[in-house]
Amino acid sequence: MKLYYSPGACSLSPHIALMESGLPYELVKVDIRAKKLENGDDYLKINPKGQVPALGLDNGEVMTEGPVIVQMIADQAAASKLAPANGSQERYRLQEWLNFITTELHKSFGPLFSPALADDAKAFFRDRIASKFKYIDEALAGHDYLMGPQFTVADGYLFTILRWADAMKIDISALPNLVAYKARVAARPKVQEALAKEGLLKAA
Repeated sequence: MKLYYSPGACSLSPHIALMESGLPYELVKVDIRAKKLENGDDYLKINPKGQVPALGLDNGEVMTEGPVIVQMIADQAAASKLAPANGSQERYRLQEWLNFITTELHKSFGPLFSPALADDAKAFFRDRIASKFKYIDEALAGHDYLMGPQFTVADGYLFTILRWADAMKIDISALPNLVAYKARVAARPKVQEALAKEGLLKAA
């Protein structure tokens, strides 16, 4: 498999899933603005959407959309328990979290990365994000991870978003469950490896 990624982008979520799964894969860096690979190839020929992540499968097909990709990875490495069994109530709960993260958090961050958006509009989205983080903080009370004691692909996705909160100076210090959760996920060896492979760890 080939994971097409941009350092620190939402492609970090499936990268973490791949690391946690133990499945073999190749990393292919994408310049999102230029829509080019490092070798100069046109990324749009691989993914016409022009976004990351994209997952190139061994049969030549390409899958897009992060929440789908991470479930595919989890299903190919069932022993890793990165997702509950298909068709189970727990799997629907996982999909509920993935859907919440992608629609309520991920898409709310997009405008904050736009230099053209006015500050008052950005303030609206910051407040929206803060309210969603408060909900998650409450949901995490008494739980190590979103689904309880087991780390899942939803956690890799939320952790990726929480890293964006740092970049956008969104303060979560008043949300103790979320702060502890972020540190817990960050401390996982495979998460550290994914960050290192993307050049996202600060030099000691």
